[in-house]
Amino acid sequence: MTESFRRDGEYEQYENPYQGAQQHSSSPVNPEWPPPPAHRPAQAEPVSVAPDTTAWPGGAQAMAGGEGGWHGGGTAVLPTVPAEPAPGAAPAAKKRTRGPLALLAAVAIVAAAIGGGTAYAFQELTGSDTVATSSTTTSVVPSSKKGDVASIAAAVSPSVVEVSATLSNGTSTGSGVIITSDGEIVTNNHVVSGAQSIKVTTSAGKSYTAKVVGTDSKKDLALIKLEGASGLKPATLGNSSGVQVGDTVVAIGSPEGLSGTVTSGIVSALNRDVTVSTDESQGQQQGGGGDNWPFQFGGRQFNGDTGSSTTTYKAIQTDASLNPGNSGGALIDAGGNIIGINSAMYSASSSSGSSSSDAGSIGLGFAIPINTVKADLATLRSGSTS
Repeated sequence: MTESFRRDGEYEQYENPYQGAQQHSSSPVNPEWPPPPAHRPAQAEPVSVAPDTTAWPGGAQAMAGGEGGWHGGGTAVLPTVPAEPAPGAAPAAKKRTRGPLALLAAVAIVAAAIGGGTAYAFQELTGSDTVATSSTTTSVVPSSKKGDVASIAAAVSPSVVEVSATLSNGTSTGSGVIITSDGEIVTNNHVVSGAQSIKVTTSAGKSYTAKVVGTDSKKDLALIKLEGASGLKPATLGNSSGVQVGDTVVAIGSPEGLSGTVTSGIVSALNRDVTVSTDESQGQQQGGGGDNWPFQFGGRQFNGDTGSSTTTYKAIQTDASLNPGNSGGALIDAGGNIIGINSAMYSASSSSGSSSSDAGSIGLGFAIPINTVKADLATLRSGSTS
C-alpha cells in the first residue's frame, strides 16, 4: 500500500496547513504555499466516476494512477478556490475604455480647446470644404503682427478675387471672397445680377469661369462657384457681433479693375440702415452693377435713383477707402478675419456736373456684417434666387 510521506513537523499537528498559519501568527510560513482564502471553502463530497478514480466537484480532469494518490487510485487536482471579497469591500474598478472611442473623444476635446484658430488648417488637412470660421479673438496673422496692415494683406489677399460679369448692355466689375478651397465665392448680388457670363481672376492672376449658385437680393448677397477649381485659400469668417466703433479695419478689392487693392481705416459706425435697389435694371442703367450701384442712406440717394424696388439692411460703416469695384470684397479686422462684405460706397463721379477729377472715396462706405452672410449661406447653397 502506497503511503503519503510528510516531513516531521512540517505542518505541525494540522492536517490543513492554513490552519496553523491562521491560529499561530508566529509560526513560520512556507513561501511556496499559496495565500489562504478569505473564507474556508466548504467541504466537498467526492464523486465516483470510474473504478479506482475519484473526482472532486469543480476539479480538473482525474489522473488515474497518480503518484501519491490515496487508496492507490488516481485523484483529480482540486483547483484553488478564488477568494471572496471581504464584506464591505468596494468592487474592483472597471477597466478604462481605450481604443478608437477614447481616441476620438480625446481629439474632440483637443479640437474644442483649440477653437477656431485651427479651422482653416483642419480644413486643408482633411480636404473638407466646410467654411472656416472664427471668433474675433482669433488671429489669422501672427499675434505679434495683429493690426499690421502689411501682414493682414499678405494673409488675406489670396482669398479675395476680382469678379467681372458680362451684362446685356455692358459689364460689371466687383470683388468676391473665397470661402471654400474648391471655389465657393461670396459677393454682392448687384455685382452678378443679370449676368450672362462671369469671369473670376485670383490674386495670382489665374482666371476661371463661374456660375451663380444662389442669390438673395434682400440682403444684396450672392454665392458663385468656380468651375474646375481646387486648392484655393479660403478666408476665415469672423464674428461681426464683436466689432466696435474705432476698430482698425482693412479693405481688399478691385476698385476700377485694379485687383488686390488694399486700403485701411476704422469702423466709423455700426447698424446703419442702408437701402439698396433689388431691381437689376437700376444698376445697368447707371452704367453697370458694380460700378455705381445706387443706394440710400440718411434719407439721401447716392450714385443715382434706387427705384421703387428696394431692400434695407444693417451695415457696418467704415472710412476705409472704397471705390467702384470694391463691391463684394472683404472688410477685415485686425486679426485677419472677414467681418463684412463691402457693398455700398459713395462715388462722387456719379454726381451731376462732376468731372473725373472729382471721383474717389470720401470716407463713406458700408459693409454687410459677416454674421448676416453666415446665416444666409445655407439658403444661397440651396440654389435660392430670391
